[in-house]
Amino acid sequence: MNSPRWLDEDEQRAWRAHIRLQGQLTARLNRQLQADSGLSLADYEVLVQLTDTPDGRLRPFELQREIQWEQSRLSHHLSRMQRRGLICREECPDDGRGAFIVLTDAGRDAITAAAPGHVETVRRLFFEGLTRDQVALLEQLSTQVLARLDAAPEDAS
Repeated sequence: MNSPRWLDEDEQRAWRAHIRLQGQLTARLNRQLQADSGLSLADYEVLVQLTDTPDGRLRPFELQREIQWEQSRLSHHLSRMQRRGLICREECPDDGRGAFIVLTDAGRDAITAAAPGHVETVRRLFFEGLTRDQVALLEQLSTQVLARLDAAPEDAS
């Protein structure tokens, strides 16, 4: 068995800072959305994906691919959103077993109302204080890591 390739001190600090950043930012964004609009960050993620399509509809597998949730989490969350009237399910005419997740008028109204406060919070908590060069570097690093994730098999260690 190969011995683990432990992180060096710099990698360890960078990794832990990233994990802490991700956790704190997610929690703060979720609290802001809940307080201002009654939406969760998870609701917002789903609604963003639906508003990014011309007709406000996606197949569940497409939505799952975009937001990278487990199927059971997505299914349960969509059911909660459907009960709140943010989305509905429509049968797929081409596939009798399939369905579309469809943005409702209430869902569109909810994200339209939530977006300005959410974007302002993202700007205030994340982008303010970063230079244009740092933003470009962040995009470059994120794109590079995402490309590696996309290329790596799901079960690779």
